[in-house]
Amino acid sequence: MTMTVVSHQWLLEHLEDPEVVIVDCRFSLADPQQGKQLYQINHIKTAYYLDLNEDLSSPVEKHGGRHPLPNPKKLADKLANMGVNFQKTLVVAYDDSRLAFAARLWWLLRYLGHEQVAVLDGGFSEWQKAGYPVTDVIPESKKGDFVPQIQAQMMVDREVVINRKDLPNVVLVDSRESDRYQGIREQIDKIAGHISGAVNYPWQEVTDSTGYLLSSSEQHRRWSKLDNAEEVIVYCGSGVTACVNLLSLELANIHTGKLYAGSWSDWISYLDSR
Repeated sequence: MTMTVVSHQWLLEHLEDPEVVIVDCRFSLADPQQGKQLYQINHIKTAYYLDLNEDLSSPVEKHGGRHPLPNPKKLADKLANMGVNFQKTLVVAYDDSRLAFAARLWWLLRYLGHEQVAVLDGGFSEWQKAGYPVTDVIPESKKGDFVPQIQAQMMVDREVVINRKDLPNVVLVDSRESDRYQGIREQIDKIAGHISGAVNYPWQEVTDSTGYLLSSSEQHRRWSKLDNAEEVIVYCGSGVTACVNLLSLELANIHTGKLYAGSWSDWISYLDSR
């Protein structure tokens, strides 16, 4: 089954489905331990946990941004230990942050060549609000078979951005809030502003305030100016929330999106000599 989004009702009906693996991706940039702690208190029944810093990223280095892509084999091994079988098991990712972290896992799985991945519309709070089952029981490890097939064309680095961002059929998209894009406010990175030539599509516009995705037609309307672009390079602060925009492009039936994985934090690492 190839699905991009699943509803709470659908997931409720597939909680015990051996072909479905649920992954809790809750995380807080302000408090990196919070997501794991919340998971241990309660989570959707049968869900495993993957941590943004420990599982969905590599250690930070001088360049590469604040959340470098994880080692593919390490992530593949973790997925296999959850019982994920490559290109067979449907992985359903959820968080409580309007898909900020669930979309990172969604994109990473597709980057590893595993297209059987979806996000949970509405996230954890709405699941709880509906009275659906939660638990503090940590599921046991299982044995899956996951051998990644890297889709290198889905990702670009700084050199590609430099060489392609000003071409007439390429659009560079900054996914951060407009005040960070404009350089009015910057509380995370050492330098404010955006990459020259980038247009701003804040990632929060992909969902409503409660975390439900806008309809496919609304997603398409959102990207209507980019319909004719041959390539859409998307970035954010560190390559995480940009994935929400890449999900939005997919829902809009636009398949030209690529992730600048290092994003703004990588870009400025070459400018910042402090």
